[in-house]
Amino acid sequence: MSLSAVASVLVRGAGVLILFALMRQLRRPVWLPGRILARHMNSTHYELTRWGLSHLQVSPESVILDVGCGGGRTIQQLALLAPNGKVFGIDYSNASVAVARQTNSAAIESAKVDIRHGSVSKLSFADDTFDLVTAVETLYYWPNLDADLREVRRVLRPKGRVVIIAEAYRGQRLGAADALAMRVLGGKLLSPDEHRDVLLAAGFIDVSVFEDRKRGWLCVVGEKGTGAAS
Repeated sequence: MSLSAVASVLVRGAGVLILFALMRQLRRPVWLPGRILARHMNSTHYELTRWGLSHLQVSPESVILDVGCGGGRTIQQLALLAPNGKVFGIDYSNASVAVARQTNSAAIESAKVDIRHGSVSKLSFADDTFDLVTAVETLYYWPNLDADLREVRRVLRPKGRVVIIAEAYRGQRLGAADALAMRVLGGKLLSPDEHRDVLLAAGFIDVSVFEDRKRGWLCVVGEKGTGAAS
């Protein structure tokens, strides 16, 4: 093989490695690239999040948890919807937590917002704490959907709701490309019906599914109910 051919192979290989590293940042942003990506997601997820949140009414006094809060823009939106309540955010990426805290620094100072490093699999909150739990573009990466959704249900108050918002799911127009990306990232795509099924299996009731097929957006809302935990 000629030197130019070897160089070409090395360049292509380096490109693949760089692309893979950047894609991994989507799952768990780290270091400076992770902070840059978290800030970028603040912009790109804004309209999707606003559309998803339009499918429910939020009381001004609500206590809310945003799971996988990323760069913190969703927390800003939630704080505006609940000016007399409080919004908590968690993310298992330290880079995302740092950006989210910068994004919401004033609200943190006034004790309207609290952002922590943490995992959906073990939430550091007491039972029956929240009126609403949001999860925007993050359900794909939860390690154990049933157990993690039951953990979310645990921290919700009776009649509290969970809302899942996504622009990647099985059956939408870019489903094949998203499925390939999720395979690389170790994530899992669900169809709209599968989203409903996993919420029902975790004990949620009155599950509603909203889909904007033109834009490829999905919103799923479930309620804790008032019965004993399953």
